[in-house]
Amino acid sequence: MPFLELLALAVALAMDALAVSVATGITLGKPSLVQLLRMPLAFGLFQAVMPVTGWLLGLSVRHLIERWDHWIAFALLAFVSLNMLREAFWGKEENVEAKDPTSGLTLLLLAVATSIDAMAVGLSFSLLHLPIIFPAMIIGIVCTLISAGGMAAGARLGRIGCVRCWAGVAGGVALLGIGLSILYEHGVFDAAGS
Repeated sequence: MPFLELLALAVALAMDALAVSVATGITLGKPSLVQLLRMPLAFGLFQAVMPVTGWLLGLSVRHLIERWDHWIAFALLAFVSLNMLREAFWGKEENVEAKDPTSGLTLLLLAVATSIDAMAVGLSFSLLHLPIIFPAMIIGIVCTLISAGGMAAGARLGRIGCVRCWAGVAGGVALLGIGLSILYEHGVFDAAGS
């Protein structure tokens, strides 16, 4: 695969992570250096590991994964989204840990949900008998850089008072929108309308 095509693929795969990173930056307002590093590095790591996982799975379980990958991504994103909305409307101010999407189970769920498409890319590379290690590294690096930029940009927006007060709602709605978009891209709504 030519490098420019690989770069375009890596950028496309990073768009979900970018949206989540911007929403996280807005929510946190003034993220610590640890938070600014933790989420982009987790997203980049998962974006690099998932294509390799998909490539290794190859043809043997492809049909099983393709049938459910979009539903898994949607369920994970919806779960995090509903928690963000719950926190925004009914959360307690002193519960800071619950509002930190850069740690714990929330970070893990977001990293998995935003990288499931990368596993499908690994499956396609396997079908085409293309090597995966170098592309996976590029995908991971690009995702890390884009996520870090998105989180920093979101943090700047989050310093504006009126933006930050609605950030939890906006972040929850954005994650749910990403989940619905994944379902749409996989033709779920076409099948429902038929």
